[in-house]
Amino acid sequence: MDPDVTVPDDVDDATWFDELFAAHAVAVHRYLVRRLPAGGADAEDLAADVLATAWRRRADVPRGAELPWLYRTAGFVLANHRRKARPTPVAVVPEVPDDVDPAGLAVDDDQVRAVLARLTPRDRRILLLVAWEGLGGAELAQVLGVSRGGADAALSRARARLRSAWDAHDAQVDAG
Repeated sequence: MDPDVTVPDDVDDATWFDELFAAHAVAVHRYLVRRLPAGGADAEDLAADVLATAWRRRADVPRGAELPWLYRTAGFVLANHRRKARPTPVAVVPEVPDDVDPAGLAVDDDQVRAVLARLTPRDRRILLLVAWEGLGGAELAQVLGVSRGGADAALSRARARLRSAWDAHDAQVDAG
C-alpha cells in the first residue's frame, strides 16, 4: 500500500469519513440519480454502497482526489446494479421535469436524449462527467483510469463524435 494514500496519523478514520461524507455525499447521490431510470429510485441505496466502499477501502482513497475516486466507484456500483436490474424501456421518462437542476432538464429534452443515444456508452460517460459533474482533465483521468493525456484525447474524440451526432440528428430532422 502506498504511504501517500494512507490516512494521516493526526486524523482518525471516523473524522476522515465524516468529512468525506459531508463534502461529497450529495454529489455522489446526484451522479447516480442522473444515471438511473425512473427518477433514480435506487440512488440512495447505491450512494450508500459507494460510501460503504469508501469506508472499507479508506486506505486506498487518494487524499485530495476523493471525489473522482468516488465517481469511479459509483460507476462500478451502477454497472453492477444495472446487471441485476430489469430492463426499463427508453420511452419511460418522468412526466414533470426537475426545473431546479439544469442537468435534469437536459435529460428530459428529447433532442439531447436522441443525440446522446447515438453515442457509445463510454463517450456519453465522458461527456456527462465533464458537463454534469464538472470534472477537469486530471479528475476525468482518475475516473477513467487513464493518463491525463488519454483523458484529454478521449474527451476530444467524444466531443467530435457529439458534433457529428448533432449534425446527423439535424439532417434527419430537416429531411423529415
